[in-house]
Amino acid sequence: MPAHAPWLILIPSYLLLWPPATRRLALIGIAAGLLLAAIGGQIDARVLAPLALLGASAWAVWQGSPQGASARGWLTPVGHAVFVLTALGLALHLFPGFHNTRVIDGVRFDPRAVPFTLYLNFDKPLVAAWILLVLAPPCLGRSAAATLRAAWMATAAACLACLGLAWLFDYTRWSPHWPAQGGIWLLNNAVLVTLAEEAFFRGYVQQQLSRRLGFAAACGIAALLFGLAHWAGGPAMIALATVAGLCYGWAYRHGGLAAAVAAHLGLNTVHFGLFVYPALAG
Repeated sequence: MPAHAPWLILIPSYLLLWPPATRRLALIGIAAGLLLAAIGGQIDARVLAPLALLGASAWAVWQGSPQGASARGWLTPVGHAVFVLTALGLALHLFPGFHNTRVIDGVRFDPRAVPFTLYLNFDKPLVAAWILLVLAPPCLGRSAAATLRAAWMATAAACLACLGLAWLFDYTRWSPHWPAQGGIWLLNNAVLVTLAEEAFFRGYVQQQLSRRLGFAAACGIAALLFGLAHWAGGPAMIALATVAGLCYGWAYRHGGLAAAVAAHLGLNTVHFGLFVYPALAG
């Protein structure tokens, strides 16, 4: 079986998570894609552990909600705690059994750049699926125009601030290019990477904290956590990701998840296509 076969089902299924009316179909598609991956040996029986944890946490959150069958309030924080720990394990690839598909292997897109490797991950996008299926955060702003406006403004702010700082930090330089691997990079970023990260940091962390702390504090905390999630890139990357997270948080507030994802994808694409990517070597 070709290694890309499960993705012919999984990628359309993750796109189906966006409209509320097609989310059940998306869940069926994700299950079918994972089954195909299991048949092809790309995941094994050990992935049942995190899948069971996701299912149990969803049940606990629902049962503990006012709409749940039992309305046992203590189940809600337990469910959220289990989800957060499971989400971190999936995002950091700590759960065994996922043999993610490597599609770019140690390529230098510029002679000055560090080598870049890319995987299509079976594990990390499951976090986004849980959030959209269980909590259904707002995907749009008050109107389509508001969503587009928030997306464009946040993209512009993120590009100016983050790429400007990256230049000052000697993290990148001007390098217009579009390599042969650009298509798979863009597909992965548009459908999987930005959705998973924005669903968690904005649709989950910021959304939950906003109810208790208000927008400013929630946006700041979510942005800082987003920055710390990029610790492997060093202090400069943490700072850049935190600034980007503030822009994405503003986009989420005014344009929903779609605006945050669009801003994230916009910055990543400008960085990939016009500057040394992922960073200058040395």
